[in-house]
Amino acid sequence: METSGVDPILRSFPESFESGRLLIRAPLWGDGAAVNEAVKESIEQLRPWMPWAQTVPTVEQTEANVRHARLQFLERRDLRLHLILKETGQLVGCSGLHRIDWRARRFEIGYWVRTSFRGQGLITEAVEAIVKFAVQELEANRIEIRCDARNTRSARVAERSGFTLEGVLRRDERAVDGTLRDTMVFSKVRGAEY
Repeated sequence: METSGVDPILRSFPESFESGRLLIRAPLWGDGAAVNEAVKESIEQLRPWMPWAQTVPTVEQTEANVRHARLQFLERRDLRLHLILKETGQLVGCSGLHRIDWRARRFEIGYWVRTSFRGQGLITEAVEAIVKFAVQELEANRIEIRCDARNTRSARVAERSGFTLEGVLRRDERAVDGTLRDTMVFSKVRGAEY
């Protein structure tokens, strides 16, 4: 979990950045109510893909989750990011850099969008801004997007963002419904795509 002999917790980088329509920032204490509202609205669309979205959490549970994510961000173990529409200040989804390997400088982007904001290109916009952030601020060598092979919306985000499909891991892990799923692995690597 280190790069160039430096403990990741010592790495300094911005906690927020922007794309055309979005403020993309680290979670903050007090974000729980906004995240909970977005999850409640989107639970039916999230449930097939997100293990954490099988039941609607309480506002208190969501706030606890946000605070845990804040601590992980500060420890540089997981970099969850909240997607805020600049025009209205509304939380429209979450993304982030996960499964971090600081030694290899490898990151995985995950994402979900609030149901009322689907189809507006906000996740593609966020992914492109997060890739730029990861390359410029974190010196990323490899950025991945992994998704259930049945999740065509997620796969299209990766394709639109210029990620290369490296392959499909067959019967890779259990889906939320208990069946074995195939996982599509997309990537961008330094020197090839940026």
